[in-house]
Amino acid sequence: MQNIKLSILSALLVFFFISSAPKTEHAKWLSLAEAETFLQKEKRPILIDLYTDWCGWCKVMDKKTYTNKGVEEYLQNKFYAVKVNAETRDKINWHQQTYNYNPSYKVNEFAVYMTHGRLAFPTTIIIPADGSEPQAIPGYLETKDMELILKYFADGSYGKVPFDEYQKRFKPTW
Repeated sequence: MQNIKLSILSALLVFFFISSAPKTEHAKWLSLAEAETFLQKEKRPILIDLYTDWCGWCKVMDKKTYTNKGVEEYLQNKFYAVKVNAETRDKINWHQQTYNYNPSYKVNEFAVYMTHGRLAFPTTIIIPADGSEPQAIPGYLETKDMELILKYFADGSYGKVPFDEYQKRFKPTW
């Protein structure tokens, strides 16, 4: 009887320690306002995950690509990562401009602006650290594709090396 009580107590202690262990932290997503504030302190590229609630590939990308440890760490260290629901009816303020919901497009005007009117979901938008034109990459990105894009923009190659040339030399590590 003593052994059974000891076994139950041991099992409960193991369960307690496992359940109270720190959870794996996923990428910390910022608001646009937070990213804009951080830009004033340190220039970095911004990654915007433009999604909709109904988009199946957006959910797959959240579960597979954005939970990859390499992607998470690289985003945290080299980018300001922002999630934006393209269909939000809330006003979006960005660089002293206000964007509203556009019922004709059934999305916020910010999504139209960032994608140059080519709406697709998900769309990964990179705003280079120098603040130049947003680069919209439509569609689902696997981890290896995300790594290529993130490193192209963060390592200083964007604007200096043509993307196709960079892509030929690139070796994914995640």
